[in-house]
Amino acid sequence: MKELILGGARSGKSLLAEQRARESNLKVIYLATAQALDGEMARRVAHHRERRPADWGCVEETLHLAARLRELAAPDTCVLIDCLTLWLSNLLFAGQAAAQAEAGEAIACPLFRDETAALIDMLPKLPGHIILVSNEVGWGIVPMHPVSRLFADEQGRLNQRVAAVCEQVTLVAAGLPLSLKQTAAQAALC
Repeated sequence: MKELILGGARSGKSLLAEQRARESNLKVIYLATAQALDGEMARRVAHHRERRPADWGCVEETLHLAARLRELAAPDTCVLIDCLTLWLSNLLFAGQAAAQAEAGEAIACPLFRDETAALIDMLPKLPGHIILVSNEVGWGIVPMHPVSRLFADEQGRLNQRVAAVCEQVTLVAAGLPLSLKQTAAQAALC
């Protein structure tokens, strides 16, 4: 099963994803996309690490998510990706997209284009349970800065594309999950 869990900052989306991973009764691999480039982010990473069960595996991948998922996914495994938002940011800044947006140029970033396309193509083919966590960033005002606008637009597009290939999509607000999409078999279990 492929599952997308969306929410705002501190909405409870990661906690729900971790709960679903535990409930899968499968071997769990936590696939982290964050880069602890400053003290504040290092604290966030440490907080997530501390609350995970000791028997979960942990793999870090900042750019090549589809290739890493291909390596990790298995019928007896739940892979929890936390999060697509940081992965997208990594892609935009590792390639030329952020610099192009800053300069007012048209965005032509093969790294971003190819990696996001590879993820969307790969997800339906993967065995096991895949849980993807992502931020819903499109409910605020349109950002003033070109890079921020690019990021908000691309995050919304990525969320739409991932949701389209997932069997289950859940929105989390104030720690409360709201099911946006589920298969008929999942609905019957509720």
